[in-house]
Amino acid sequence: MLPSTRVQKIAFKGWPNCYRVSNGTIELVATADIGPRIIFFGFSGERNLFHVFEETAGETAAEGWRNYGGHRLWHAPEDKMRTYEPDNGPVEVMEVEDGLLLKAGTEKRSGIQKVIEIVLPPGGTSVRVLHRLRNHNLWPVELAPWALSVMAPGGIAIAPLTRRHDPDLLLPNRGIVLWPYTDMRDERYQWNKDFVLVRQKAMGDLARTKVGLSSEEGWAAYSLASLLFVKYFRFVPGANYPDLGCSLEVFTNSKMLELETLGPLQLLRSGQELSHVEYWELHKNVPVEFSEESIRTWVLPRLRKGGVE
Repeated sequence: MLPSTRVQKIAFKGWPNCYRVSNGTIELVATADIGPRIIFFGFSGERNLFHVFEETAGETAAEGWRNYGGHRLWHAPEDKMRTYEPDNGPVEVMEVEDGLLLKAGTEKRSGIQKVIEIVLPPGGTSVRVLHRLRNHNLWPVELAPWALSVMAPGGIAIAPLTRRHDPDLLLPNRGIVLWPYTDMRDERYQWNKDFVLVRQKAMGDLARTKVGLSSEEGWAAYSLASLLFVKYFRFVPGANYPDLGCSLEVFTNSKMLELETLGPLQLLRSGQELSHVEYWELHKNVPVEFSEESIRTWVLPRLRKGGVE
């Protein structure tokens, strides 16, 4: 029998209205009770690569913003009023070919509507995740799409530095951006020639830290217990990126790690829509260690050619 993609309504982590998208090899779960959020991604019948916060799992109609975990869509730059618009209400769910479309209502404070579309081809371990932002205000809004995956604890984030350079090596080609609460002496970081590695581990008082990169490589990864999660995204040369030029960001604390990709800042006029695409892949039996040599040995040979067009 040829592989196929199946969408099935299920309950998950206390949310009664969830949808599993599976091709028999990998699966995703999204909830219609809040969001849009993808709250499970992994091999079928195996562990969740995403972290779901037990203290908020199953909540609906909560007051204020909640970090449920999973994968979500925001818009940058970060702002207390606009960014933390609650996503505690139900979303519209529609089946599409080989997948699912999740459409939230228009945010009351920002006037922006969020949509996530999942397309999982039959067979294989790759999925296309399309993020859309639409401006329903009567005025233009400058923003950038921002896709955040909350990863399960205990792994290593792999953030590649830009490798393109001028032949004479005269000009800088790499930007590293630090948040006020980041300490470069933190043992969770390893600063290498071509990669920044960030280890997720328990620290006192949650111990948040964050780094951003002006990476042109178009991919980032997370290694956890010999599983390798890779997300691919499109980098636009010459575009104006938020957060001092970041296309890729990694945040971690004692509970989880966020692997975040960003698109360029754009002036979105009334009624206009922009999109940001990620391709996710899963690999088994990839024994990554906390070293650049390990990344070259185990990760680089598994990367797809061409990234996202």
